[in-house]
Amino acid sequence: MGFSLVEELPKLLWLVIGVAGFLAVIGVLLFFVDAGPKKTKTEWWQAALFLAPALVLLLLGLVYPVIRTTLLSFMNGQGTSWVGLDNYVRMFTQPEILVVLRNTLLWVLFGPVLATAIGLFYALLVDRRRFESVAKSLIFMPMAISFVGASIIWKFVYAYRPAEADQIGLLNQLIVWFGGEPRLWLLETPLNTLLLIVVLIWVQAGFAMVVLSAAIKAIPDDIIEAARIDGTSVWSHFWNITLPSVWPTLTVVLITISVQTLKVFDIVRTMTGGQYETSVIANEMYAQAFRYGELGMGSALAVFLFILVIPLVIVQMRTNRRLREEQR
Repeated sequence: MGFSLVEELPKLLWLVIGVAGFLAVIGVLLFFVDAGPKKTKTEWWQAALFLAPALVLLLLGLVYPVIRTTLLSFMNGQGTSWVGLDNYVRMFTQPEILVVLRNTLLWVLFGPVLATAIGLFYALLVDRRRFESVAKSLIFMPMAISFVGASIIWKFVYAYRPAEADQIGLLNQLIVWFGGEPRLWLLETPLNTLLLIVVLIWVQAGFAMVVLSAAIKAIPDDIIEAARIDGTSVWSHFWNITLPSVWPTLTVVLITISVQTLKVFDIVRTMTGGQYETSVIANEMYAQAFRYGELGMGSALAVFLFILVIPLVIVQMRTNRRLREEQR
């Protein structure tokens, strides 16, 4: 029947051992914390006990991989000999990798900006309307779908069939209805990269809409009423009141989507597999390390991606800190 309890027993046993070990660690921590002195001056060691497991996991799951990946980026494809900066030189001189960097730049330029702009426009459009909740749920619905699921949906949208056959792709069917010829959308460069970015925008626009809608509703009513009494136009109200009020939130949304865009992997992997000049850094990192056996180049791409994400994370942390200070 394809299922054997004996074969599955080791996996179940390891699962039980893992859960029991976790509960044992928590129990030991609670025991020592409860048995220890209750004076305020000694609370530091209690905090240390609770933070210790998280710090250990942080070291094993983040710090160690970062160090190891950085070292591998200076080694050859097998990770056996030191090659210095050769992998980084190849990254910026090899034509195939330059295409990957170009595609990643296109993703970062178009994806976050368009997703945020669409989310902001939609939030303004349905704000304080009778059908607001229904309208918001429609655009937020793609957020409940994984990138893989969204990619499969849009792969059908872009699907191609010869002109004499019935089209199953929505986009080609529309082209045929208007008298055009069906096209292999995912094979045309660089149009295929822009069509993949549409999938990211479709998913992330709902996130931007929900967050920005909350920021718009937080604008004091007296400011909005004063603007109406002064007879400001819709455009003037947006530029002088709405946009400055939601700008900190807009920055957070833009940076959050940008970080997500830099790490995009699922969409490219599902729809084209990185072929036809559609690969991005995250996908190429995987391909170099696990498909081509080039651990050095894969690690160099991973380090470069990490370096690109760091400034965005720093800006977001500062923006969040500024927002907290303003709310106090």
